[in-house]
Amino acid sequence: MTQPTLVILAAGMASRYGSMKQIQGFGPAGETIMDYSIFDAIRSGFGKIVFIIRREFAEDFKAIFEPKLNGRVETAYVFQDMDAFTEGYAFPESRTKPWGTAHAVLCAMDVVKEPFAVINADDFYGDDAFKQAADFLLNDCNEKTYGLVGYDLLKTLSDYGTVNRGVCKLDELGNLASITERINIAKKDGKIVVDDGAEPAELSMDTRVSMNFWCFDPSFFNYTQRLFREFLTQFGQEAKSEFFIPIVADHFIREGGKVEIIPTSSSWFGVTYKEDAPFVAKSLNELIEGKVYPADLWKREA
Repeated sequence: MTQPTLVILAAGMASRYGSMKQIQGFGPAGETIMDYSIFDAIRSGFGKIVFIIRREFAEDFKAIFEPKLNGRVETAYVFQDMDAFTEGYAFPESRTKPWGTAHAVLCAMDVVKEPFAVINADDFYGDDAFKQAADFLLNDCNEKTYGLVGYDLLKTLSDYGTVNRGVCKLDELGNLASITERINIAKKDGKIVVDDGAEPAELSMDTRVSMNFWCFDPSFFNYTQRLFREFLTQFGQEAKSEFFIPIVADHFIREGGKVEIIPTSSSWFGVTYKEDAPFVAKSLNELIEGKVYPADLWKREA
């Protein structure tokens, strides 16, 4: 049976941390959030990890992860170069901003030939999320059916400020109908309110949101390449236009495809604000105490 692949979007991490060597450790042995995602993926049956990174940080990145992963799982490294898949399109020389998450995934076309999941590098998704994703990829994912792990909005809020979330609208069958990016979401007086000038200004407690954990068939690549050509024609001269995964999902649904919402019992957490960091460390320690993870994630037996 073909094992699914995990694609990790890490090309933007260098700009946030300055150097790949400075990725913040939250686990007892200095593990990053990404380490826990990789650990969960391996034990859920994923057979390959593909990192999408910036070319200039490749050696630093490999120095961090190869000693941990060598012999445990196949790895590959992909670079999100500005001219990748532009097919000679003359974008402005002043353009320095990457083309967005869907373009980043497209850059993995040559190394991913099996059903695959896509995640952010700096979000904690939880063990159950990877189990559910692996099951979906092996049994339900095909060229007409993609998936999105859906999280309860209430479980993704921060106590230290507002957050931005991709709010999912579901169809009558419970599949994804659309995603709307909402900003300035917070819990206030027992309600979830949104201060972005759009409607509705209050979201229900059981709202599902996307935390960018997608499941795709390999047909995603050819489909996305076609849409990227159209995107460049329409928006390629704009300095900050971005080609996001939800854009692809929206087209896919409108053209007759289906994106299933994959439920999970896992709680998401991440560092939206620096004040969130102690909560992340505390949450990981609780999971370690509960025997969900070992204290030293990558310790090799002597």
